Amino acid sequence: MRSKSSVEDIRARFDADVERFSNLETGQSATVDAVVSLDLIAQAAAAVNPEAESLLDLGCGAGNFTLRLLDTGVPIRDVTLIDLSQPMLDRAVERIQATSSAQVSTFQTDLREWSFPQQQYDVVLAAAVLHHLRSEEEWKTTLKRIFESLKPGGSFWIFDLVNYQSTAVHQLMWARYGDYLTQLKDAEYRDHVFEYIEIEDSPRPLSEQLFWLRDVGFESIDVLHSNTCFAAFGGVRPL
Repeated sequence: MRSKSSVEDIRARFDADVERFSNLETGQSATVDAVVSLDLIAQAAAAVNPEAESLLDLGCGAGNFTLRLLDTGVPIRDVTLIDLSQPMLDRAVERIQATSSAQVSTFQTDLREWSFPQQQYDVVLAAAVLHHLRSEEEWKTTLKRIFESLKPGGSFWIFDLVNYQSTAVHQLMWARYGDYLTQLKDAEYRDHVFEYIEIEDSPRPLSEQLFWLRDVGFESIDVLHSNTCFAAFGGVRPL
């Protein structure tokens, strides 16, 4: 098995890709149903926390998920953005401040190294970032810290790459994803995407992630959408 990309490798890739990730509709076409999941997460967060004032966006990229949540009319006053890439953070701040009066704070860091505050956020978003976690312990520790950072009644929403526990189902779904990528562009593009997933990502089955969410304390855990190797889901910290 090839060694996984370092944090610096991942940071460099995203530093060079700001323009693409600034347009979800065209920039994340390799992600199945990205726009559908973006809308569902924003609407679900707004439905669960319609009076939300504070937001944490983990792995915010160019700010697409924060912007879509702000578009729902939820009265967010404070936005905290975390990302490895400073150029991504700069673009996210630029885009958010162009449409919102919310106070924006940024932290360029690996979320595993960030000191999560206690009970500070009404909503936490994590889009295509948790799959960079490696060990099961990292996953569980990170989910626990996210849970503790939410106010009682706050919600956590995830959109991410997933794999499958059944080898046969995993092979089926990744073959279907490969067909999608080939039809989107060509076989060379499929191989390119699969190569960087192999060296950069460590996705976990959706069923495992749902179990871990419940194990750290989340309730009202719901799957909003799942298609091939991607899923949108979330949970609520009890009152």
